Amino acid sequence: MKAFTYLERCLEHKSIVPFRRYTGGPGRHAMCKNVNHHNGRWPEKSIKHVLALLTNLKSNAEAKGLDVEKCQISHVCTQRAVQGRRRTYRAHGRISPYLASNCHIEFHVVEKSGEVARADKQQVRLTKKQAASQRLSIGK
Repeated sequence: MKAFTYLERCLEHKSIVPFRRYTGGPGRHAMCKNVNHHNGRWPEKSIKHVLALLTNLKSNAEAKGLDVEKCQISHVCTQRAVQGRRRTYRAHGRISPYLASNCHIEFHVVEKSGEVARADKQQVRLTKKQAASQRLSIGK
């Protein structure tokens, strides 16, 4: 699948992940010209997690009996999850929250089928009034 090769190239720093939304923080890299943008990074930790999800997705597709070579990711969604709560101890006897921002990631995969032959033209559907007028004209 294309996603595996792209993410593995990003781990090797041969491709880059463009950061299109939050462009204030990430720096500019010359490799971003390949994706027609100016900001990008190589988020290795995130890539490793997504690669693990994709391998799980691939094994699920095989278990369902789908042809993995014809499978295509049709939908990807990331949503905010409940934060993991810990505490960190500060100066002067204070305690502050130490939160982990977790997320839910979902993938939808569709097996692409081959070319479908076009069916013959269907007969034009008539409204009730048109059908009634045809019946009247035939009866005369």
